[in-house]
Amino acid sequence: MKPVRALFFDLDDTLLDGSRFQESIVRTCEMIAANQPGLDAARVLEANAQIWPGYWREVEEGWTLGALDTASVSLEAWRLTLGACGCGDESLAGRASQIHRQLGLESHRLFDDVRELFAAAKRARVPLALITNGASDTQREKLRVLGIEHWFEVVVISGEVGIAKPDASAFDLALNKLLVERENVWHVGDSLTTDVAGAKATGLTAVWINRSGRVRSESDPEPDLEIRSLSNLTGFLSE
Repeated sequence: MKPVRALFFDLDDTLLDGSRFQESIVRTCEMIAANQPGLDAARVLEANAQIWPGYWREVEEGWTLGALDTASVSLEAWRLTLGACGCGDESLAGRASQIHRQLGLESHRLFDDVRELFAAAKRARVPLALITNGASDTQREKLRVLGIEHWFEVVVISGEVGIAKPDASAFDLALNKLLVERENVWHVGDSLTTDVAGAKATGLTAVWINRSGRVRSESDPEPDLEIRSLSNLTGFLSE
């Protein structure tokens, strides 16, 4: 593989540990049911789990490409959830959306291996870029809460540019701003379909961070390098 002259990163489940997010949904259901006669927290949670997958299929593309913001999507999801429980209180749906937003922000954490790698990249003078799919309001809030936006020389958010991974154009936006040769850029992400496939289509070195030890199927894109921790990359920065 070519030497590392720049590192591109995905955000969600690569740098951001989202394992606590489900707890924010549970707590939201508990909080809105606690002061609302006739509402049962377990029933609200069940309704949310039933409604969300179908609703997400309807809005995912618009949310990813910037046609919909997270505030609107969240409000409608909670309205549908409460409606399924026989509650048509619009103000309660708004309150649920606000509570969940705050609890969701509080759930955000960096994986333990992130700061070590980024410190090593700084010592090696390797510039960093972030390429993430999602609505601008959500992704910018995550960066603010985590306090990491200043780490990147370039931030490409699909909801702001109208282009999403695995489209090579999303990666090209970062390449054009950093002015580095693509063969010396490594992109690190957890998704085979968006990160690995997109990086390879752009001519970058595709690094798959496989924290859970998932077994790749024959139909999946093949990464140039598979790692279990970001710490596995530190040695490459000194070469």
